[in-house]
Amino acid sequence: MKRRNFNKLLTSAIVSMGFNAKIYANNDFNVKKSVKPQRLKVGDTIGLISPCSPIPESRYAKAIANIEAMGFKVKVGKNILNRNGYLAGTDEQRLEDIHCMFEDSEVNGIWCMRGGYGATRILDKINYHLIKDNPKVFIGYSDITALLQAFHIKTGLICFHGPVANSEFTPYTLEHVKNILMNPTENYLIKGCSDNYEEQTRPGFFTSVINKGKARGVLTGGNLSLISALTGTDYEWTTKKRLLFLEDLEEKPYRLDRMLTQLKMTGELGRANGIILGIFDKCQPPNPDESLSLIDMFKDRLEDLKIPTIYGMSFGHINNQFTIPIGIEAEMDADNNTLTLLEPAVV
Repeated sequence: MKRRNFNKLLTSAIVSMGFNAKIYANNDFNVKKSVKPQRLKVGDTIGLISPCSPIPESRYAKAIANIEAMGFKVKVGKNILNRNGYLAGTDEQRLEDIHCMFEDSEVNGIWCMRGGYGATRILDKINYHLIKDNPKVFIGYSDITALLQAFHIKTGLICFHGPVANSEFTPYTLEHVKNILMNPTENYLIKGCSDNYEEQTRPGFFTSVINKGKARGVLTGGNLSLISALTGTDYEWTTKKRLLFLEDLEEKPYRLDRMLTQLKMTGELGRANGIILGIFDKCQPPNPDESLSLIDMFKDRLEDLKIPTIYGMSFGHINNQFTIPIGIEAEMDADNNTLTLLEPAVV
């Protein structure tokens, strides 16, 4: 039986049994056209949610203060402080907060409190029609990659890989998140943060050109562990003619090697126009004599692709990070460590 026919029968069965059918994802609902959300402005209301791991109560007030300091009002999800082991509540509770924020006409944008784990558990239950009908700024990173990826694939919504609400909002981070979400321009040039590269003695905080050159394409990517985990699912991204950006935290070089090798075997790495690697903090081998270094591993896996590739751009699990819109056209310059957003990400 064809999947589409099966899904129709399944939905009918769900309705007849009295369940709320709208919480089940229609996996045939893939949209090719990108949808840009409305730009944010001072006085707008931001919905805060915890769709993955719980946020420590000690960070809760800080997260709200971060968003309010940007001139926004805050509305918190009713399940935001719930805890279910390593999850911020049950799957149903975390899903409810996502749906409620998209459905709430008073909420202009949705900011995730933190990453952690749990986003992949709810992908098949999300009401993507609701999101498509109510496009809003949606921002986060790390495990939030799964939601960014799913929302864009299923609805076309331009999503934002950027600081979570409890991040350190440094001047560099604030400058770029405000410019991209509130004051967008064409040909927006992003340079690496000098403070990051002054920490050259800190493992992972350096830049290295793996393959020289410039490349253009639609931005795609996020956390490498999540990109790898979603390979072979309905939420797998294509990298064909795109700029692929990747970051991760606390993964040894051999584990990163394994993930890149998986993507390489699917052919996806070779289809990209260019690869942009963020700062992979705490990913150096504990015993250098028994491992490739972080950069040697990247060169081993990526040099032979012969496409522009750079390590060390200012994004990832770091304080000074720029925001990356997923789904818009951009140009990377590996030689000069820059990324130019060729179009605004919001309207």
